Amino acid sequence: PAFLGLNPNHKVPTLVDGDLHLWESGAICQYLAAKAGRTDLWPTDPAAQADVSRWMFWNHTQWAPPIGAVNMERLFKKMFGMGEGDEAVATAKLAEFAREAKVLDAHLAGRTWVALDHLTLADIQLACTLMYMPMARMSLDGFPNVAAWFERVTALPAWQETALPGR
Repeated sequence: PAFLGLNPNHKVPTLVDGDLHLWESGAICQYLAAKAGRTDLWPTDPAAQADVSRWMFWNHTQWAPPIGAVNMERLFKKMFGMGEGDEAVATAKLAEFAREAKVLDAHLAGRTWVALDHLTLADIQLACTLMYMPMARMSLDGFPNVAAWFERVTALPAWQETALPGR
């Protein structure tokens, strides 16, 4: 009941900072970056901010749904005692993932980072969505630009310091 007072969706993450009760990972990232003065991650210029924001929204609406479904069927159901996953559902969602990965792969052609010319919250959000990829038996085969970008993100010291155990 107390948590529902902070987040009526009854989900994580939820940030409490004084009187501010904030949910949704993208909003939390934007808030924390702005509060820390990290204009490299979350710019203040409206056009640059819109570019980063576009990819953060794309993560939530296009990228994360099929990846989350595959993770659920191949990893989380068993992990949380919800029975066996449905491989037919995972396979169908992998087709959706491939469609979205094609969009990201084309965008990343000739680019190092997703938005602007440096690491931003967009890169962090999109990469975090992929963090269970090996355990969920997903692959970036056929998407060389996404694979190279993901390798760059996961090689960052901050990623290495916070990576899941055994990865």
